[in-house]
Order: sequence, then C-alpha cells, then structure tokens
Amino acid sequence: MRLHVIARGKIGRSPEADLVARYAKRITWPLVLTELPDQGGTIPPPLAPAREVLLDERGKQLSSEQFAALLGRWRDDGVREARFLIGAADGHGDVARGQADLLLGFGPMTWPHLMVRAMLAEQLWRATAILAGHPYHRSG
Repeated sequence: MRLHVIARGKIGRSPEADLVARYAKRITWPLVLTELPDQGGTIPPPLAPAREVLLDERGKQLSSEQFAALLGRWRDDGVREARFLIGAADGHGDVARGQADLLLGFGPMTWPHLMVRAMLAEQLWRATAILAGHPYHRSG
C-alpha cells in the first residue's frame, strides 16, 4: 500500500524538513510526499481504492499500535493508497472533514503544520516498523 502525504505550505530547508527526510528514508513502504501552496493547487487524484485521512486537532487520537493496526487492516483489505492531508493554518473545511475516512489528531493542542508533517512521518515509520515486527518499537 502506498502512503501519500499531501501537505499545504512549503517546508523548505528547515529542521522539520530534516526530520521528515530522516523518517521518509526509513519507511520501507512506497511513500509519496506532495506539497501544495497554502491556497489553491490541485490535489493529485487518488489510486483506487484509497482511504483519506485528514490531520485535524479535533480528530481521533490513536496509539501507535492502533494506528499500525489500522494501516495493516487497510493494506490487507486491498487498499492501494492511504492519503494523509495536512491543511494550512486554517485547517480543513467542513466538506473535506465530512468526506474523509478518518480525522486523525495528535492531541488537543494546536501544532504548526510543519511539526505535524514531521510527527506524521515518524508515526508512519513507527507503524510500518510495528507491522514488520521491528525490534525497536516497544509496545505497552
């Protein structure tokens, strides 16, 4: 299953970009990183079938194990692409929220979108490591 992170805003050369790159290199699943301008731009069409996850401060909070299990279920059910959308400063509109398969949050605090990108990259790496039985991750 392909993992596709679609983020608004340019990350440029920054500590957050370094973190995203570090974790992207570790992820063994196919991974695509797409940047869009803060407003406008065209979101690439999904592979079929796909699942769409919106990163949202009001979204569901999952443990790393729950997140890994969800990705594993989608993979095993034949989902070809899991898309993770990170909005600009104003987040996502109500229509997008209503159409998403999952609203995912990293806690009730508001996080800068560049930090969310880095945290998502780390959690995608951790989830794929859990599914692969990698000894680094310690559950519990």
